[in-house]
Amino acid sequence: MISELFKIKYPIIQGGMIWCSGWKLASAVSNSGGLGLIGAGSMYPDVLHEHIIKCKKATSKPFGVNVPLLYPQTDEIIDLIIKENIRIVFTSAGNPSKYTGKLKSKGIKVVHVVSNLRFALKAEKSGVDAIVAEGFEAGGHNGFEETTTLVLIPTIKAKVSIPLIAAGGIASGESMYSAMAMGADGVQIGSLFASSHESSAHDNFKNAIIEASDGSTYLTLKKVVPVRLLRNEFFERIQSAILEGKDKDVLTKMLGKGRAKMGMFEGDLKEGELEVGQISATIDEKKTVSQIFSDLILQFNNTKDKMDKIGRI
Repeated sequence: MISELFKIKYPIIQGGMIWCSGWKLASAVSNSGGLGLIGAGSMYPDVLHEHIIKCKKATSKPFGVNVPLLYPQTDEIIDLIIKENIRIVFTSAGNPSKYTGKLKSKGIKVVHVVSNLRFALKAEKSGVDAIVAEGFEAGGHNGFEETTTLVLIPTIKAKVSIPLIAAGGIASGESMYSAMAMGADGVQIGSLFASSHESSAHDNFKNAIIEASDGSTYLTLKKVVPVRLLRNEFFERIQSAILEGKDKDVLTKMLGKGRAKMGMFEGDLKEGELEVGQISATIDEKKTVSQIFSDLILQFNNTKDKMDKIGRI
């Protein structure tokens, strides 16, 4: 269903992660048979335009743009996407009703990212073509409810009629199989692609993902906006302030501007925001996108064969 919707070979979508998802990653994923996404959240319109042009030259396969709806230049981003004839847009962090009608009137497929059933139903009502249900395990901006992917997917699947994409805690063919067994029509993968050779993230950040272990990430900053981060000096300082009961204004001032860029793009592992999912604990090697796809497909098929042999219980 997802493969037909996006005209791709495999139902694997790359996360549109800020500071990680440039044209090199998006085109590599699309060339491997998945759907690559350019992450517009870390780009001004002119920078996004440059990445779109380069991505078009690097792949003849479908690719899309991920657009968080909380930034001031979103109108310009949307107009640029329409002008450049992008056929697939993923939106997040905002009201899907604001742009879905405009995009669909231009023949663009629209997908919205949600973290709970209420937002899933709202997105479906707005007319989106599919939903990404992102569980608590996921890196970066997250839901307040802390609902895991294992619970979120069947909850939403039971109530919506449009295609459902699972995200959060998926970095192997086994987890991909599990998500689809619960009702997902495809998967979106972030942290694994963030650590890839083609990711636009700094090597320091990629290495930090590979070195992460169980408990290395934590969901924090709920008073500002929930975000899952790798623990570092900045994290410990902000977490101490939260435990001391500091209010939103104080935390916002401590956060400042540009911390995600500082950590993920510039490689400051002490003072930057390092947004990554819990699944980073299982990632122990930097791979090319082509290698990642080969592994995912082999693992998925091996799991399917294993389950077929087990049969009914």
